[in-house]
Amino acid sequence: MAVQTQTVVEKTVKPFNCLHYIDGKFVESLNKKTFNNVNPVTEEIYGTVAEGGTEEINLAVQAAKRAFEEGPWGKMSTKERSKIIRKVGDILEARQEEIAQLESLDTGKHLKFSRHVDAPRAAANFHFFADYMMSVGTESFKDDTHNAINYGHRRPIGVVGLIQPWNLPLFLLTWKLAPALAAGCTVVIKPSELTPMTATKLMEILKEAGVPDGVVNLVHGFGPGAGSAINKHPDIAGIGFIGQVSTGARIMAEAAPTLKKLSMELGGKNPNIIFADVNIDEVVETTIRSSFTNQGEVCVCGSRIYVERPIYEKFVEKFAAKTRELKVGDPFDMDNDQGALVAKVHYDKVMSYLKIAEEEGGTFVTGGKRPEGLDKGYFIEPTIITGLDDSSRCVREEIFGPVVTVIPFDTEEEVIAAANDTRMGLSNTIWTNDIRRAHRVAQSIQSGLSYINCWFVRDLRTPFGGTKDSGLGRVGGVHSWEFYTELTNICVKL
Repeated sequence: MAVQTQTVVEKTVKPFNCLHYIDGKFVESLNKKTFNNVNPVTEEIYGTVAEGGTEEINLAVQAAKRAFEEGPWGKMSTKERSKIIRKVGDILEARQEEIAQLESLDTGKHLKFSRHVDAPRAAANFHFFADYMMSVGTESFKDDTHNAINYGHRRPIGVVGLIQPWNLPLFLLTWKLAPALAAGCTVVIKPSELTPMTATKLMEILKEAGVPDGVVNLVHGFGPGAGSAINKHPDIAGIGFIGQVSTGARIMAEAAPTLKKLSMELGGKNPNIIFADVNIDEVVETTIRSSFTNQGEVCVCGSRIYVERPIYEKFVEKFAAKTRELKVGDPFDMDNDQGALVAKVHYDKVMSYLKIAEEEGGTFVTGGKRPEGLDKGYFIEPTIITGLDDSSRCVREEIFGPVVTVIPFDTEEEVIAAANDTRMGLSNTIWTNDIRRAHRVAQSIQSGLSYINCWFVRDLRTPFGGTKDSGLGRVGGVHSWEFYTELTNICVKL
């Protein structure tokens, strides 16, 4: 008798109510105010979240400042601090399934992605910086003219505010938090109000790993309340932010009077450029991922696909055929490939762009609507649109959903101009077997990251960040270290 395969994963975690974490304790808001946490798959309320504002941020900053100036964190040796940071990674690694399930419950993303990206990369961020902090150094110069030595000394900048997004909540939070802790900073976190659970769970893990009270604090809330209080607070030395361009602009304006350091990774409208000399099947396989992974809710997704005209029709045919094979639905059903969008407000935004595409004369090769049979939940079919040009809003503006446009091109110069014709410049992908052309095009596109014949490959030693409206600064390796530390030159007369 054949053995039946269990395709729906048993949920071994339960949603929980989320409290603030201030000075080592989980606490309610001072006014007891809360807001609802909504399941994006069922549209049901499955918990409440404490809503903080200026008062809670003040308490969190006070705790972080005390921990920085008086607590043991700054007095620990590099080796001691590294040991604690590594333990955080070890605990995250041991609890990957719990973390992955919580992430899928909160975001609506498929469990496959949470298991293979969100949970393991969160652990890897702590492991990497636990090692990196043991090897980082500074420059030294011998001045023979004055018989002196100049050497660099790095010190942590102090209390850091981290305002984090909803698309990869724990992964991107740990990407900022791990180097901040490695550098010796203390931290106040405001996670997205849409995805509070894994950030809250991380506070338990930090305490278990031995991070002293007050070193990391978390306040739930909204941008105009808790977020704005972080931006304006005089005792916060720097802000690490990932999110929308408009929010980044508001943070800059609110932080300007206190001259904070800013690290921002903002929006992306990334070109995926495909030349005619490629293996189409290989390109299609990766382009499915770079278009629809995590429902397209990834900052480096290639939402503008440019295909050299000789293979345009063939590419669209193969790409559409593969896209139609993708199954949308319950993120805990392993037969499915794509889950739900994170929230109704975002679902409505993406659906509005589908209407715009229709009004602009676009052709829906696939998708363009809610999947049949899914009457509840924020589900949208993977959508391929042709027939639009670079003046279209759907080509120019960030949609951040499972929606891509495909446009033909004739020359290298033409596609470079099209790729650069945007206010955003986060990433791009280039497909060609001509290595000279690959380098030439990559160096001509105005973005912070170029993938050549690959996508979503990440080395934590390398710089990551955007140009133009896509961000300020770089993170990764020494670039993260430079943000979370101040470099002092010390001159010693011999």
